[in-house]
Amino acid sequence: MERTLYDKINDFPRRLRENKTHDIFEIRNYIGPSDLMVNNYLRKKPLTAFNAGVAEKNGKVYIFPRLVFDYYNYTSSVGVFSMNVEELIDKRWKPPLETKIILWPQFSWEFLGCEDPRIYQYNDEFYILYTGKGYQENGKRRDVLALAQVDSSFGNVTKKGFFRIKSKDGYFIPEFMKDSAFISRKDEEFTMLIRPEINGLKACWKAKANLQKMIFSFESLKVIMAPEEWEERVGWSTNTVKISENRYLVGWHAIVKEDLSYRNGLALVNDEGNLIAISDYLLAPNGIDEEYGDRAKVIFGDGLLLYKNFLIWIGGISDYAIGIFVAKVEDAMRELKYLSTDVHRMGFYQIFSNYVGLENARSFC
Repeated sequence: MERTLYDKINDFPRRLRENKTHDIFEIRNYIGPSDLMVNNYLRKKPLTAFNAGVAEKNGKVYIFPRLVFDYYNYTSSVGVFSMNVEELIDKRWKPPLETKIILWPQFSWEFLGCEDPRIYQYNDEFYILYTGKGYQENGKRRDVLALAQVDSSFGNVTKKGFFRIKSKDGYFIPEFMKDSAFISRKDEEFTMLIRPEINGLKACWKAKANLQKMIFSFESLKVIMAPEEWEERVGWSTNTVKISENRYLVGWHAIVKEDLSYRNGLALVNDEGNLIAISDYLLAPNGIDEEYGDRAKVIFGDGLLLYKNFLIWIGGISDYAIGIFVAKVEDAMRELKYLSTDVHRMGFYQIFSNYVGLENARSFC
């Protein structure tokens, strides 16, 4: 099974993108660990707070940071705090931001930490995808793609487990699987974007998932994007955002070989996870606040939010603080390169006209 997946990555065509960076995020604000106050744990101030997921409900933004309190073991938990959307954009919030820990290590498969949450809302629950950093039954280290279902009060975790890949020959758990997002749901089957590591190769995939059984169908796995020659790896960075009928925007990241920086772009997929359009790099670390930390030169996921004419990217900066990056939707959409066909360009026209008007949409299309 692993060999088949490995061949799929190697056979995937490259040069969908170019090694160019056009940073479109003009507003850049930061939330540091000292800005938070944890209300349900003996230690009130985390050492670091970064790689935050996001969800929006009735004008309120819920931010889910990865928290670390321990210097030596670097064991992560996931918390949540909230504010008004306008406060987030204009930096009108005032510390301390009251924060509650909602996920922490409880099982051997997440013994070393709960990392990098991606949020999906369904009815009154939050589905949280995260990396369970821990051990398997044989004691082998493994990072699993984990899922927690949490109620709207963040007081009750109704489900916690991790995914496996299933074929007719049995089950397969990659040594590392993370950086994933939900796209759409049909009954108990979800279409998802996932990032399993296969024999050291890290590429972007799509898959069908059964949440009751916590399995991906092996037959449904398909490579969507692979590292280019100048990159070490690629992965999905954020949750997906539905921007029109059957069109979902998602962030992705790559590690660039020349300086080992994490740089980020946007992709457009449909409800089946097929790639419709892709950008070059649109967000990269710049300046001491973003470049210097526990892991230098990183902007990493995990949240994407569409609000009015703004696209808001919420992510970690160099593994110590939260970055709030805001761009105009029209600027983001202009950077997407469609994978040919008039049908796709017509979809772009329809989406773009929602934000910039018909005349501007015609000029860009």
